Amino acid sequence: MDEYDYVIVGAGAAGCVLANRLTEDPGTRVLLLEAGGWDRSPFVRVPKAFSQLMDDTRTAWHYPAATGPHTRETWQRGRMIGGSTSVNGMIWSRGAARDWAPLAPLGWGWPAIRQAFQQLEDHPLGPAPHRGVGGPLRLSVTTDTDPLAEEMVHTGVEMGWRRVDDLDADDDERIGYPTATIHGGRRVSAADAFLHPVRRRPNLTVEVDAVVLRVLVEGGRAVGVRVAHRGQEVDRLAAGEVLLAAGALATPHLLQVSGIGPADTLRAAGVPVLLDRPRVGAGLREHRSIVLQHRLAGPGGHNARLGGGLGQARATLRWLLTRGGPLALPVLDLAAHIKSRPDLDRPDAHLLMAPFSAAPPRPGRALELEREPGVMCLGTVTRPDSEGSLAITDADPRTPPAIVANYLTTAHDRRVAVDLFRRMREFFATGPIAERVEAETVPGPATRTEAEIVEAAVARGYCGYHAIGTCAMGVDDDHVVDPELRVRGVDGLRVVDASVLPVMVAGWTSAPVTALAWRAADVIRGRADGPGDDG
Repeated sequence: MDEYDYVIVGAGAAGCVLANRLTEDPGTRVLLLEAGGWDRSPFVRVPKAFSQLMDDTRTAWHYPAATGPHTRETWQRGRMIGGSTSVNGMIWSRGAARDWAPLAPLGWGWPAIRQAFQQLEDHPLGPAPHRGVGGPLRLSVTTDTDPLAEEMVHTGVEMGWRRVDDLDADDDERIGYPTATIHGGRRVSAADAFLHPVRRRPNLTVEVDAVVLRVLVEGGRAVGVRVAHRGQEVDRLAAGEVLLAAGALATPHLLQVSGIGPADTLRAAGVPVLLDRPRVGAGLREHRSIVLQHRLAGPGGHNARLGGGLGQARATLRWLLTRGGPLALPVLDLAAHIKSRPDLDRPDAHLLMAPFSAAPPRPGRALELEREPGVMCLGTVTRPDSEGSLAITDADPRTPPAIVANYLTTAHDRRVAVDLFRRMREFFATGPIAERVEAETVPGPATRTEAEIVEAAVARGYCGYHAIGTCAMGVDDDHVVDPELRVRGVDGLRVVDASVLPVMVAGWTSAPVTALAWRAADVIRGRADGPGDDG
């Protein structure tokens, strides 16, 4: 039986980075395990085709999540090489330096993370203290969109927001075109940037369609994982460490079915308790995007070009011939960081806006656009403090966990959400965009009170797909992992993914997780400064 120095579980943003960096040493043997298949779907390359991937159970995991006592929604995660970076909206946001400040005592503050970004990025705006060039991850700032987008930018300027080329350069109210993991009109996933270029390294083995069933622990040490592969259960052994990089949902799920988690939860699911760790699966934080849509008074936007079969065919042909047009853009065309109230010292909310509007969702169907022209705005509380949870209900690792979202349950989150929504309405009542809109269609002008706004956000909003915190790091024994990302109570086991983040560090999580994994490789190899050394 083959034995590796490192067994990495999950080939998403973190797993691909770890596989790349740990195999730089030709004497280090690495096995990368991915439960899904290879990223061969043609939709992976087309940026705006992400909804086709997210709604297909062959390319995305579908987790049921409770949004209320009797309501559910689906949380999707990438199910292929590249993980969620192969299916996501491609927004790249590092977070402001102050977002990383709470992690400084743990060794993960902005100075250390900034260095990681400078090394891994290839940013089209050139070098700067907060970004990098020449790295493996090629980025773009796409401005070739509809004229409506420019009108929304000008509206933001009228609101007092600063127009910027790089939304991460400062931490004031600002609006602009987002940096995206797109280059030459094609998606740049973590697999494209970090894994495929090193696939021929003889010390790297990648195994797809390999569902990890549990972590193998002997004598208090993780020695490998049990895997379902090609109809058989096999063990993959690690002489050094097992590195869990499966994400904020799959990683705590795997720990719990392996006997590491809240004792009562494990016993109720029929799992023998190896280690009672109450915080595994707790502390879940997730973004809730509030939807505001308007009907346009005249023609314009993407709906006519993408809302019907003929328009989609033309857009596809344009993308195939030029790698341009609306299909070459990220999930939404514009972004802004704003204050929910003017007396704040920094933005506490962010917006995504686009010159199109979504049709009412239909079960089993990918995102569809309205036929009539419209505009969409999604508003999000950037740093929510509402906490959800994840818990196994069965010893079978193939049974989805019970996820409770708990959106907007704290006074802070509800207040920011309501104030934010009113600012969104103010935005669309300001010129020049006010001259282009005819009427609010979602949630509609009848939604006025605080209770109605929060209800609309939960009932008609969108999951941000930014879950964090379910295996949070910290300095005391209550936290699941220590500042070096080692699982407390089990030697040879680390977690390197969004689950270790105790706070939201950006409006979008792909970039922070990529930088986290980049630095984690140095921590694992003993090449990084310890906690408190990075400022």
